[in-house]
Amino acid sequence: MKSIQRLFEIDPWKIKTDQLDIENRRLQESLTSIGNGYMGMRGNFEESYSGDHHLGTYLAGVWYPDKTRVGWWKNGYPEYFGKVINAVNFIAMDLFINDEKVDLATVKPEDFYLELDMEKGLLTRKFTVTLAGATVAFKFERFLSIVKKELAMIQVTATVLAGEANIRLVSKLDNNIHNEDSNYDEMFWQARNQSATNEFSHLTTQTVPNNFDIEQFVVTTGMKHNHVSDSARHEPLTVEQTFNFHLTTNESITLEKQVIVLTSRDVPEEKQVAQIEQLFTDFDQDYLSLKEEHVLAWKKRWELADVLIEGDDAAQQGIRFNLFQLFATYYGDDERLNIGPKGFTGEKYGGATYWDTEAYAVPLYLALAEPDVTKNLLKYRHNQLPQAQHNARQQGLKGALYPMVTFTGIECHNEWEITFEEIHRNGAIAYAIYNYTNYTGDESYLQKEGLEVLAEIARFWADRVHFSKRQQKYMIHGVTGPNEYENNVNNNWYTNIIAVWVLRYTLENYLKFEKEATIQISAEEQAHWQDIIDNMYFPVDEELGIFVQHDTFLDKELMPVAELDPIHLPINQNWSWDHILRSCFIKQADVLQGIYFFNEQFSFEEKRANYEFYEPMTVHESSLSPSIHAILAAELGMEDKALEMYERTARLDLDNYNNDTEDGLHITSMTGSWLGIVQGFAQMKTANQTLSFAPFLPKAWNAYAFHINYRGRLLFVKVNAETVTFTLLKGETLELNVYQEKITLSDTATIDLK
Repeated sequence: MKSIQRLFEIDPWKIKTDQLDIENRRLQESLTSIGNGYMGMRGNFEESYSGDHHLGTYLAGVWYPDKTRVGWWKNGYPEYFGKVINAVNFIAMDLFINDEKVDLATVKPEDFYLELDMEKGLLTRKFTVTLAGATVAFKFERFLSIVKKELAMIQVTATVLAGEANIRLVSKLDNNIHNEDSNYDEMFWQARNQSATNEFSHLTTQTVPNNFDIEQFVVTTGMKHNHVSDSARHEPLTVEQTFNFHLTTNESITLEKQVIVLTSRDVPEEKQVAQIEQLFTDFDQDYLSLKEEHVLAWKKRWELADVLIEGDDAAQQGIRFNLFQLFATYYGDDERLNIGPKGFTGEKYGGATYWDTEAYAVPLYLALAEPDVTKNLLKYRHNQLPQAQHNARQQGLKGALYPMVTFTGIECHNEWEITFEEIHRNGAIAYAIYNYTNYTGDESYLQKEGLEVLAEIARFWADRVHFSKRQQKYMIHGVTGPNEYENNVNNNWYTNIIAVWVLRYTLENYLKFEKEATIQISAEEQAHWQDIIDNMYFPVDEELGIFVQHDTFLDKELMPVAELDPIHLPINQNWSWDHILRSCFIKQADVLQGIYFFNEQFSFEEKRANYEFYEPMTVHESSLSPSIHAILAAELGMEDKALEMYERTARLDLDNYNNDTEDGLHITSMTGSWLGIVQGFAQMKTANQTLSFAPFLPKAWNAYAFHINYRGRLLFVKVNAETVTFTLLKGETLELNVYQEKITLSDTATIDLK
């Protein structure tokens, strides 16, 4: 295993350090990101910092269609590459001590301390500098309110420890911002209007025009302070207010900055300034009161979501960090939104929606939030059904092809092998409908909107297959499976199995709900779909007892990752793409993804044979990989392997496993740590609408515990070395299967750990 890079101390509730790591500043910024579902930012400093770093603030649903730039245009390519755009830096403050600028890249601080309090949703920082004849201690605290989504609060306190100091603070709204991932180093913002007075300032900007009929977003940001400024000024993309304080030894001053952000997604441009002024009136509470309501709201979230781990503080910190970042990104409040793989922490992947949501995030939100949260994720895809149909027509196919990357439902990723070969993601959209229905027991969505989506995805698969006369089987050629380290392969086992499952699931439910359905599937279509179901080709190897990843996988030079010199890892940073594609090494679960999804269809022997064959060749260079392997290893009794994979997914970003966290966190894969505990160690399954468990306790732990919502009940599950305890905290009596035996849970049941 690679050596880990640990920048922060181990603490169950906090991400903290007393070191300013200039060499890894970007990584520190990623790991101290905060958000509230409406907006978020990296852990940038409020004051100017001239060293290498990545300044990033992002607003939910605000994006830009950047021109697709490829060396050779192919028919069917998206016209634009959609991307989240870096927005106004509203925490900005220039700090001066006796007219000398405070810049921690050039002025060495003393007593530096940085802390993200995950329990309370607070980011704090402290340091002391000696500059221009004075020693001054600064303390910063900020939060993005999860109660008042448009509100950000920043507090800075300056205390003179020695000497006299004229402290000048220049508080700014700065939209002179560029994206780091822009193809053309373009500025995505243009000025609309601004005002700066000693009491209130605002800045309104608009995304620059585009040629793709995508709306131009308008954003207005307003700021107020607890002091009246001495002067105020504005430029086209910046407004600022200046505050001057003269302090002697042991004197302090605190400046509180209140920021409100509105976008044209919710409020038209002509009403934004007035609405901000009204919100400042509505939110007229002191800093402490606003902070207290924010902290209380986080407390309520944690009461349901928290996972308790005894005996391993690193594991405890990991799961809480991941849950915090997930809920800071998305909490289901807006059905127009989805979960970007980097959330509010960076620009990689365009910040758009991937299949990660349906495959990895839905199970967590089903258990840790109200059903409407997941239902909003399903509505997001239903609302974009016409765009998915457009994507299919662009490829000359029937039905609907849900995008690999999107903001609107139109595909906006510019890599052919990902965009139009990795079509297995279409099945994940359908699987989420099944998952929601099976978990909640609510069939109302499936009967109407769900069947509309399922039927169009089924039509896509029915058109995308072809019939091999030689084999007398249906096949799917020219695809990329979940293992993106192979492109343009034929008969990827996972793609074929999920295509058949969609056809079968759609047919079954259409026949069940035909009277309620809002669509029609002709008898001819039904017969054709059934023929595909009955005659799909699946590559298998009887001698090895495995499902073959694709037709020619076994012709590769097969070897385990353990035989590679560690200097080659990660291979995606050390090998040419050609070398990777020809190798046997697997980026993430592929065949095993199918076994995870359709677990009950396979025997224990089939699961073990496939796991033991594929996992040793898996480099886990996708953040999505470790969790699936942890879950299956746990089921197979490979407890040490399950723990190894759990630790990798739980601390993937905190320990920078893949050397790629500096450009943002892996938000959607953060669900993997929860999945690894609940679906892995506790073996929670919901197949056939039956809730079952078969827990074990990792050897390194003393105990673990978690809550889940399930069909109107709230359960608390605790596992220690001797027993498993199930407590029904809310709801009606529930039947469970525990170690394949039925129990009836009406209050508390304790079972000896087997």
